[in-house]
Amino acid sequence: MNSYDANTTLHAYASQSLFLDASTWEMTKRPYHRSLRPQALGPVDLNAPLTADAFMNYEALAAQRILTTVYEQDMVLLPKSPYDNWRQDFDLFYSPEARKLAGMVRQDLERYVFGYLEETVEVSSGWTREAFLDFLSTKTARTGDVPRWAKTIQGSRDRVRAAKMWLVQFAPDFLSEASPMLKNVLGNYGPIQSEWFKVIIDEYGYGVHEKKHSTLFERTLESVDLDSELHYYWQYYLASALAANNFFHYLGSEHRNFFRYAGALVMTESTLVEFCEHACDVLNDVFDNQCDVEYFSEHCHIDQHHGRMAREKICLALIDHYGEAIIPDMVWGMLAYERLMDDFDEQFAIQIEWMDTQEDMFSLHKQIAPKVLADDSVPVADLDEHFNELSNSHCHNGDELCHIEAGEMYFFSGLDSQLILGPGDGVVIRNRRQHGADILSDSCQYKIYTIGDVAAWQ
Repeated sequence: MNSYDANTTLHAYASQSLFLDASTWEMTKRPYHRSLRPQALGPVDLNAPLTADAFMNYEALAAQRILTTVYEQDMVLLPKSPYDNWRQDFDLFYSPEARKLAGMVRQDLERYVFGYLEETVEVSSGWTREAFLDFLSTKTARTGDVPRWAKTIQGSRDRVRAAKMWLVQFAPDFLSEASPMLKNVLGNYGPIQSEWFKVIIDEYGYGVHEKKHSTLFERTLESVDLDSELHYYWQYYLASALAANNFFHYLGSEHRNFFRYAGALVMTESTLVEFCEHACDVLNDVFDNQCDVEYFSEHCHIDQHHGRMAREKICLALIDHYGEAIIPDMVWGMLAYERLMDDFDEQFAIQIEWMDTQEDMFSLHKQIAPKVLADDSVPVADLDEHFNELSNSHCHNGDELCHIEAGEMYFFSGLDSQLILGPGDGVVIRNRRQHGADILSDSCQYKIYTIGDVAAWQ
């Protein structure tokens, strides 16, 4: 498929009625409705894959949202609480037309968002079983360090809000946990297949719904007054969080990546114990022991076992049976996963800092607006919107200044982070920070100035 056809198909897919902009911050027709913003897909060119440093750009957010939707059409999703006409949405979500477009665009999207990993994650040849074990031991050893995400939450001006924002980022993965993994237990490859299936059985609570890991995470969300239905918080997902989830679907959907998935599996199962210990500590501290942390405490227990299984019964068993030539693929899976989680931590830290500094950005507008408005060379968009016209969650790749001329606007910068802006007010919108707006008056006239680097105006 050439570039023009790929991009045309992408727009056609995103323009389906279920994927148009929402009129509320939270999704009401869950789990089928999710905003894909087809009107703003112009910057996404599937013929020019993203670079490694673009994981926070708008193009990454737009593409990862679409790829999440494509993958989820291979899963059975039913609403927790059936709503009027839910069956009509079910039929639309799984329609032959939607599935056909998804199948056409999936590999182009995967190359677009994950192609940079193929270019930048380099693995040498000549690996031995012993070298792999040494490498694995180094990568999965307990560090004793406080992770960056934990420091971000603890250092936030609003720790409760930051912790809730962090929990929301895991909803795409944890509320359908182990779904990508299931793609690797189809077929026939002997005893290793059964060992892999044992890990999946644990994730699904051995058939006991109350012990299923996704059920445990639902209880975690509910214990801190968050909604537990899939994609209720679609507007708040960061691009890097969607990427981390999509990565495992990507590996599972392409069976040529089977050995890479095995490497990513042993990496995540072996490092989750320390991760979950930190999660228990942070959540108990922030919520004064009122957060249900069983999801994380259960992983502190079970993933000690899963780590051994993934290492000995899956990875080493595969090496012993199929030879050391498969080791570079496993190492690639480990390194790529590590990189994505670093990106996750970086974007989360930047987004929380952005949410924490909304009053600062309000004040900064007051400081620089006279200079910006007086400069005729600054590109500007004049907007006139009506009551409850929602600007769904998005970001810009450069700094911008929003200035209200008439009316009133609700400006949001993340979960429970917002400003009310009236005539003469405004806010500096930092580059690649997710945000949105809602019109509170009958109409609102405002301008968006593309100011480049805000530091040049201070």
